[in-house]
Amino acid sequence: MKDAEHVYYMFNKPAGCITANRDAVHKTVMDYFDSINIEGLHPVGRLDKDTEGLLFITNDGKWTQKLMHPENHVFKTYFFWSMGELTDEHIQMIRDGVMLRGGKARPAEIILKETKQLKDICDIATGIRPENQMEHPVYSGYLTVSEGKKHQIKRMLRAIGGYVVYLKRVSIGNVKLDDTLMPGEYRKLTEEELILLGK
Repeated sequence: MKDAEHVYYMFNKPAGCITANRDAVHKTVMDYFDSINIEGLHPVGRLDKDTEGLLFITNDGKWTQKLMHPENHVFKTYFFWSMGELTDEHIQMIRDGVMLRGGKARPAEIILKETKQLKDICDIATGIRPENQMEHPVYSGYLTVSEGKKHQIKRMLRAIGGYVVYLKRVSIGNVKLDDTLMPGEYRKLTEEELILLGK
């Protein structure tokens, strides 16, 4: 395939769909691309079913491999809401590289944003049963990682006693999610964004 035929999209993945080309049961991210020819297109990396945010879609397999290769340590930043408590000690554990089942995570950056009660964010929270107390404290923040272990953000916060109730990827490398894209919407990556991503 000639480089001129390659296409690169930024997609704002909504919660509730899976990162796959097709599925007999669940809605997939590719179902949102029904207005274009999706032959050869594939998601770059993965986001969990209940995770929202930035996802790239392309037909350039070499670029996908380069961007996702573990040795390249491409930084990815997530915004989260989590139940529990985030102390200075917990923050340092994340920054030092928290221990997960199967090995230690690479050092990551975490920035605390604000604290609320679960009832204040129940419209976006996932995995919470109605009988749970809505007065339970939740905290938000940004977590930046340079690796892509399965369920990594949830596992890292769980390792310090947290429970993620909302997760959204907001950037990959130096490219941020376009604020004008509503969940389920997409656009082509700009030349400047592709350069920032090493294309």
